[in-house]
Parts: sequence; C-alpha cells; structure tokens
Amino acid sequence: MTSFYFKAVAPDGQVRTGTFPAETDKRVAAELRRQGLTPVYIGASPQRSAFDLKMPEFGGGRRKSVLYFTQELATLLSAGVPLDRALSISNELTEQKSFQVVGAEVLRAIKGGKTMADALAAHPAYFSEIYVNMVRAGEASGQLQTMFDRLAEFEKTRDELRGYVVSALVYPALLATVGFCSVIVLLYFVVPRFAQVFQESRIAMPLPTQIMLQVSLFVRTYGLFLLIVGAGSLASFLYYIRTPEGRLWWDTSRLKLPVLGDALRKMETARFARAMGTLVGNSVPLVQSIQIAGAIMTNKVMANALGPVMQGVKRGEGIATPIKRSGVFPLLAGHLLTVGEETGRLDVMFQRMAEIYETETKAAIKRFTSLFEPLVILVMGLIIGVLIISMLMAITSINEVAI
Repeated sequence: MTSFYFKAVAPDGQVRTGTFPAETDKRVAAELRRQGLTPVYIGASPQRSAFDLKMPEFGGGRRKSVLYFTQELATLLSAGVPLDRALSISNELTEQKSFQVVGAEVLRAIKGGKTMADALAAHPAYFSEIYVNMVRAGEASGQLQTMFDRLAEFEKTRDELRGYVVSALVYPALLATVGFCSVIVLLYFVVPRFAQVFQESRIAMPLPTQIMLQVSLFVRTYGLFLLIVGAGSLASFLYYIRTPEGRLWWDTSRLKLPVLGDALRKMETARFARAMGTLVGNSVPLVQSIQIAGAIMTNKVMANALGPVMQGVKRGEGIATPIKRSGVFPLLAGHLLTVGEETGRLDVMFQRMAEIYETETKAAIKRFTSLFEPLVILVMGLIIGVLIISMLMAITSINEVAI
C-alpha cells in the first residue's frame, strides 16, 4: 500500500493537504470526495512545479504557470467554488512568485467590477488573445467552468507538443556542439604540441600533416577574431529576423528546408487547427476565430496566408476552399475541412485535424532526428579521423627516418 500526497479544497474553501494510504490514486480521490473534499492534486510525492528552482521565469515558465493555474481553476469551478474564491485558492496553490502577483491583480480587478476576460487581458504576457476570447465567450454563455476545462485541455495539448519538439531536438544540437568543441580543442591545444616534435626534429612532414598544422595555426592566430566576427554575425542575423522583412524571409526559408520544413508546416497546421477547434466549438464567429488563431501562429508566411482566407469566408466561400487556395497548408487539411463543412461539424473536424497533424509533426521530427544524428556523427567522425590519420602519418614518417 502506497501513501499518496494530496491537496484538496474543503466546502468552506480552505485548502487541505496531507497523505493517505491506498492502493491507487483513484481510491484516494474517491475517499476525499466521500469526505466532502474536492481533490486538486494526488501524487506519490508533494506537488512540485517544473520551475520550482529559483530561476528566471521566461516563456516556458510562464506557460507552465498558466497551465497549472487553468487546471486548478477548472477543478475548483467544477466543484462549485465561486469564481473569486477559486481565483484566491488557485493563486495560493501557485508556487511561482511572479505569477502570484499576476493572480492577485486579476482577483483585484474582478472585485473592482471588471469581467474575468478584461482582467486577464491586462496581462498579455501570460494570457494570449485566444485565452482571453475563450474566457469572454464562456462568460457570455454562462459556461465559464466548461470553458476553463477546454482551456486546460488546449494548453496541456499545446504544451505537450512543444515539449516533444524541444526534447527531440536537444540531443542532436548537443551532439553537434560537443563534436564542434572537440575539433576546436584538437586544433587549438593538441595539434600545436604535436607540431613541436617535428619542429625540433626538422623532419619533412607529409602533406596531410602540413595541412593540419596550417589549419591549427590559422585557428590559433585568428580564432578570437573569428569568434568575434561570428558573434557579431549572429547578433546581426537575430536583429534582421526580428524586422518584418527579415522575419518573412526567415519563415519562408524554414518552410523550404528538407525534412525539417515539412515538420514545421505540420506543427503550425496543428497549432492553427487546435485553436480553431477550440474557438469554433465555443461559438466564436468563424472570421474572428481565424484572426485569433492566426495571431498565435509563429510562422508569418502561414499566418499572413490567413488574410485571404478570412476574405473568402466573408464572401461566403466557407473556409475549406480558401485554405486550399492559400497553398501553404497541407493538402489534406483542405479536404478535411470540406468534409467538416458538408457534415456541419467543423469544430469536430478541426479537432481531428489537430490530432492528425500533431501526430505527423512528431513523426516528422523523429525522421529529422534519425537523419541528423548519424549525419553529425559521420561528419564529426570524418573530421576527427582525418586529424588522427594526419598525426599517425607523421609518426610513421618519424619511425621510417629513425630506421
């Protein structure tokens, strides 16, 4: 029997924590409900945020905080806890100090007479346009609790896809970095010491060894200069792609990359479809849904293509035909939306489309890493192999002279 840690909300709104021995977490949840408590967290260890370490809360930390906040708020509202009390409890459960400040300001704004959507809209760094508009739709329809349930699922799905992509690309990037550093260490530290042997012996070196020593000399002489130039070039490039023209060029170029471009296109399609399914399913007008969904897309080429799509919808063409005509979305997306329009279940088809392209994005990323990893190993192996062979040839020449 295992002891499970739990956090639960009592009927008076107080948060209760503790441990409970049981075979499974479901038994714990059932027992807590029998006692009149609403489970918020049940686990084998005390609840910890992925960002409990004292570190700056950048984009990833904000997303995690919003996800936890949404899940806890959905649970509390489902239990019938009033909105202001649910916000207070969710803020109390949040362990990130910066987000607690945001939660306190949202609660203060609501007590001051603002709607939940307006209070959230005052913090765009945490709550996106789609988040705010869905809350606004929930308030208008009187289904705020249902809306937070859907928002929690939306944020969780989006976070899982992002996490998969990042984790899949970490190892190839680390592999390339380690390989590059290994080559630099060989050229900057190992080869120069090896060269001293030949300089002292005055033995003619084989051509590959001479080339290796010249490359090493070049790296040692101009290495710092190249590092400064490289850092400057990188800074200039990052500045350029933040401009409208540079961003458009960069996003266009990324979509044309072999293998990776296909993965990026599918990932953007999945992001668009997931947002559209959530918005359309909650009665947000189609044109407004397209505008909001386009705002959360990171690729400007695909986001800009939604402008003509919105015009087509306004002309009464529906969404499937303009999507096909845009030429930037996968062909299957247009066909799925055609079926959705014909059956009158466009929201369901958008959700289905999101599931399809989230799966295909993972498959495309897996194909990319399966090609990139051996390529990096091969290139780094060849470079290091050439360096070692050059040194072995030199050592062999010394032995021949000695004989």
